[in-house]
Amino acid sequence: MQVMQQRVLQARPQRPASLSVQRPALPHRSVLVRSGNEQQTTTEQPSTSSTPSVEKDILRSTRQIAGTFAPRSSTKSKNPATKGTVLYDVFEWQSWICLVAGGLLSFNIIWPTDEPSIPRLLGMWSIWMFTIPSLRAKECMANEKDALNLLFVLVPLMNVTLPFLWKSFPFIFVSNVLALGGVYWWKGVWKEVYGIPFAYAGYTMPAPAATAAEQAAEQQEGGAEQ
Repeated sequence: MQVMQQRVLQARPQRPASLSVQRPALPHRSVLVRSGNEQQTTTEQPSTSSTPSVEKDILRSTRQIAGTFAPRSSTKSKNPATKGTVLYDVFEWQSWICLVAGGLLSFNIIWPTDEPSIPRLLGMWSIWMFTIPSLRAKECMANEKDALNLLFVLVPLMNVTLPFLWKSFPFIFVSNVLALGGVYWWKGVWKEVYGIPFAYAGYTMPAPAATAAEQAAEQQEGGAEQ
């Protein structure tokens, strides 16, 4: 029996110990998505720059309004109140003296009265009537001019709307002072013009070429209106 089993086993075909089946390597596919992401980036890019565009639109509108209604120089030549001249210092000191006098009138310290009076009303409007025009009369840098143009539009709106909240001369005057200081801080005027380290971290200092171009455009507008 053992001899028969050996013969049967020898007669069976023997399988190889290891069969290695090699499959053909599949080619790698690279998919390029061209239009989808690029369109998203192009559509999302304007949203990131929406804030600077709004700021530019506001400054452009206030520049046009102030250029139309605010007092301007009566001469076509260059503004003589340049920095370092006596006229520049006169306008500078005049603006801040009017601010202090307006505060004394608003707080009922000068010509005190028990009822609302014209001197107190004049003190409430002193920043818009005297301080801002005096600062605009001298030679201004670009950021300073933008700040004054914005204040020329903002202060009357505050003086008209704030009495609905609280009918108080000191309250309205202090609000105007805070607006003046806040806009100067936002545009970097305290640091750029007066050397005080008090400025918004994101303000940008304009290039000298842009400043000269704006001054030339303003002179042309003044000559056309005259």
